[in-house]
Amino acid sequence: MRFEQLQQHVERAEKRVELRGAQTSLYWTILKQTWKDGWTPGRIVIAGVVSGFLAGRAEPLRAMNGARWMQMFTAVSSFVASAQAAAAADTAEQAADTAQDMQEQAEGVQADEEPLVDEAFDQDDIVVTAPRPAEAATELSER
Repeated sequence: MRFEQLQQHVERAEKRVELRGAQTSLYWTILKQTWKDGWTPGRIVIAGVVSGFLAGRAEPLRAMNGARWMQMFTAVSSFVASAQAAAAADTAEQAADTAQDMQEQAEGVQADEEPLVDEAFDQDDIVVTAPRPAEAATELSER
C-alpha cells in the first residue's frame, strides 16, 4: 500500500469514529429521556412492590415478630388512607366544578324565566289558634 492510501484509510477511520461518537451521544440522550418518561407512578409502585417482595423473601420470616408486623400494618394502612384521601379530594374538586357549572347554568335560565313562587305567597299571614286541650296538657307535662 502506498502512503497516500494509508492516509485516506486513516482519515476514513477517524471520520467513522467521530460519526459513531455523535451517534452514541444522541442515543444516550434519547435513552436518558426515555428512561425518565418511562417511570410513571404506576410503574414506580410496581417496582416498589416487587423490590419489597424480593427483600422480604431474602429476610427470614422469623425476624417478623409482632412489632414488625404492627409497623408494616401501620405503614400500609397509612399509605391506603392517604391514597383514599387523595382520591376523595379529587372527587370533591370535580363535584365542586360540576356544582359551579350547574349554578352558572341555573342563573342563566332564571334570568329568562318568570319566578316560581307567587308574590302573594311570601306575605306573612299567620293565623294563631289556641291549642286543643290534649295538646295543652302534653306541653305542660313536657316541661
